[in-house]
Amino acid sequence: MAVLLVIPARFASTRYPGKPLVELTGASGDKKSLILRSWEAGMSVSGVDKVVIATDDDRIREASEAFGAEVVMTSDTCANGTERCAEALEALGGKYDIVVNLQGDAPLTPSWFVEDLIAGLRAHPTAEVATPVLRCDGRALNGFLADRRAGRVGGTTVVFGADKKALYFSKEVIPFTSKVFSDEDETPVFHHVGVYAYRPSALAAYPKWSAGPLEALEGLEQLRFLERERPVLCVEVEARGRQFWELNNPEDVLRLEGMMKDMGAN
Repeated sequence: MAVLLVIPARFASTRYPGKPLVELTGASGDKKSLILRSWEAGMSVSGVDKVVIATDDDRIREASEAFGAEVVMTSDTCANGTERCAEALEALGGKYDIVVNLQGDAPLTPSWFVEDLIAGLRAHPTAEVATPVLRCDGRALNGFLADRRAGRVGGTTVVFGADKKALYFSKEVIPFTSKVFSDEDETPVFHHVGVYAYRPSALAAYPKWSAGPLEALEGLEQLRFLERERPVLCVEVEARGRQFWELNNPEDVLRLEGMMKDMGAN
């Protein structure tokens, strides 16, 4: 079962223009661009047949080819990473059974998150889309809540049913809880890790649907599947002591650099 891993990257981010080329300083003091760190994360995943960066921007293409990445140029009309993955799959001839979308703003994504995601989709042959979810400890939840109090959009949270199918994704913290958690506490909140695995049938259908009101309000591409009553399988992954965060806002640069320093990541 052939697996394609696509890293969609665009320069014209609404919240953080030029984000893929922002440099992050690792534990040793080495600076690497966000897109390079994301590509290195993708290359570390086992069981993947090909890793490509999909972009519509020549600056990102040139930077990516300079460090040895394979680049697929996609149109500037792609509304999100899922549409960009669909174009990349088509450009490559559509010869893959599973396509992974490793978003280019999550360089700290552990390889086992993606490996477990692929295994989860394979274990559910009727599922067309799957995504990892990570139970928040108190530190992560308190970070989400602090971001919202400060008016920042931090990570995305998700609630799902007993069958592990997503009920809703939100940039607000869901479900609501009034309990105060210490850093090491286990909480009822799940962080949605921004990685997806799709069957080709799901990618073929997605660009043909218009964005629904929930996707437009939240700015979350995965809600298009739910609004079309296409289930999204949630695959729970384990942190194994690893810190995880996406680069959503300029303020997150220092947060990610601090995490890399704590982990000794260069």
